[in-house]
Amino acid sequence: MSQLKDPIREGLQRGWKVSGGPFSLAPASIVCDVVIIGTGAGAGITAELLSKAGLQVVMIEEGPLKSSSDFRQQESEAYPSLYQESAARKTADKAINILQGRCVGGSTTVNWTSSFRTPAPTLQYWQSRFGLADYSVQALASYFEQAEKRLSISPWLAAPNENNDLLRRGAAKLGIPASAISRNVIGCWNIGSCGLGCPTNAKQSMLVTTVPAALDSGAQLLVETRAEKFEFANGRVTALICRNIESNGATAQRSSGREAIKIVANHYVLAGGAINSPAVLLRSGAPDPHGHLGKRTFLHPVVMSSAVFDHEVAAWSGAPQSIYTDHFLEAQAIDGPMGYKLEAPPLHPVIFASTVPGVGQAQHDLLKTFPNNHTLLALLRDGFHEASPGGQVELRSDGSPVLDYPLTDFVMEGGRRALLSMMEIQFAAGALQVLPLHEMARSYTSWSEARDAVNRLPMKPMLTKVVSAHVMGGCSLSSTENRGVTRADGVHWQIENLSVHDGSLFPTSIGANPQLSVYGVVNRLAQGLAKKLTGKEVVLA
Repeated sequence: MSQLKDPIREGLQRGWKVSGGPFSLAPASIVCDVVIIGTGAGAGITAELLSKAGLQVVMIEEGPLKSSSDFRQQESEAYPSLYQESAARKTADKAINILQGRCVGGSTTVNWTSSFRTPAPTLQYWQSRFGLADYSVQALASYFEQAEKRLSISPWLAAPNENNDLLRRGAAKLGIPASAISRNVIGCWNIGSCGLGCPTNAKQSMLVTTVPAALDSGAQLLVETRAEKFEFANGRVTALICRNIESNGATAQRSSGREAIKIVANHYVLAGGAINSPAVLLRSGAPDPHGHLGKRTFLHPVVMSSAVFDHEVAAWSGAPQSIYTDHFLEAQAIDGPMGYKLEAPPLHPVIFASTVPGVGQAQHDLLKTFPNNHTLLALLRDGFHEASPGGQVELRSDGSPVLDYPLTDFVMEGGRRALLSMMEIQFAAGALQVLPLHEMARSYTSWSEARDAVNRLPMKPMLTKVVSAHVMGGCSLSSTENRGVTRADGVHWQIENLSVHDGSLFPTSIGANPQLSVYGVVNRLAQGLAKKLTGKEVVLA
C-alpha cells in the first residue's frame, strides 16, 4: 500500500494553503468571503461549491490532517487521532457511547460508507409537522443524484462477506427481505478497515474529494484549530474567534504567545456536526428567543446482539455493512412504536472487547470466540413520537459540549423488540449461541430460551448496551422561527449571515445512516447560498 498515490501529500506539494498543527502558524487575522466551520459531509460539499463559484473560502477543522499514508489499520492509532474524544465520547450519564470523526473529512473519513437517501416517510413527516414543504422526494431527487455521481455512490455488487451474508441468510429463512447497501467507493479493495481510515483512497470521503477540490480552487484550510465563538452585532456575525489546539484537543501553547485567530467574513457556515455546531452557538451566546438551540438533538440509539457460529465469520474482513433490512421500519407507522433498521457492523478487537459485557473469565471466554463472532445492530428511529424527544446539547464548565440524552421507556421498549428480532435472525442463520448485549443477559442456545429471557430483562440505561454513530438535530429546520433554529434555506432565523450546513439541521433522526442525507440536503442549500452570494449557478459534478 505504500506504493499508492497519496492525494493529500501531492496537494500539499502543489502548494495548498494549509496552516495549523504541524504546518505553518495561521495568521492572527484573516479576511475572506466565507468561513466554513468543519470539513465533514456538509462542510466539504459547501466548500467545493462556494470555491467553484469564485468565493474566497476558509475552512476550520479542529482535528488533524491525516491521509492514506497515515492509515495503517491500527485501532490504537486511529481512535485517538481520528475520532472525537478518542472514540469514547459519551452522553452526560455515560449510558451511550458516540462515535464521531475529528479529522479533516470528519466522520466521512471514518464511517463505513453506508449511503441511503432520506426515507420518504421521514420527509413526509417533516413536511406535515415542521412545514418544510420543499423537502419532498421529488424536490431533493436531483441533488441526491448529483451527490451520488460526484461521490461514486452505488449499490455494492460484490458478494457480501460472511458477516453480512449471515444477516441475508437468516432473514431469508424467516421471509424477511434484505437488500444491498449503496457505498461511496471507487476500486474498493474489500479490506474492511473503513472505520480506521481508508488506506487505499477507495472511500470517496470529503478527505479525498470535496476538500481537495476546494483547496485546488484556492481555499484555505486551518487544521488543529477550534472555532470558539462568534461575535455579533445588529443581527449579524461580525467575526469568528478561533484557537490553536494540540492534536489531543488541549489549547496549544505557541512560542509566539498568541492563541487567538480572528476571522472576518461576509458569510459564515457552521458545519461542525450535531453536538459541536450547537455548542459553538451556545458558547457565542447566539440569540435563541424560542429556546430551540441544542434541543431535539437526535441519535439513532443502537442496540446489538452478538452470536457465535460453528465456522469463521471474520467480521473484520470485507466490505462492512453491505446488507440491511428495513422490514422492522416499514412494519411500524412512523409515529407509532419505534421502528428500527438492521445492519451487520464490522468487528475489530478493541471495539469488540470494549462493547461486549462481562469481566474476568467470562469476558476471556467471549473474546476467544472473536473469529466466529457475528454481531447485528439495530438503528432505532428516534424523534417521531412524543415519548422520544431526543436530547439536548449543553456546555460543561470549560465550554466543551456534552449531550444529555435520556433513554425513555418508549425507546428502550423499541430496543427490546430489536434485540428479539436480531436474535431470531441469528438463530435462523445457524448460530450456536446468541448473546444480547445487556449486563444481565447470558449466552442462550435456543431461540425460545433467548426470547423468554429477553422478555424478562429490565431494559434500562447502563444495563442495556447502547451506542451510536449518528447525531442529528440541535439546529433544526422549520418553516417558522418559533419552531426551529434555521430557515428552510439553512440560514439562522435571527442571524442573517450565518448558515448551518450539517446534520444538526434535521428535525428528527433520519431512520437510516445519514451521510447521504447530509450530502443531498446540503448540496441544495450550498447551491442556493452560492447563487445568493455571487449570482452564479454552480452544481456538484
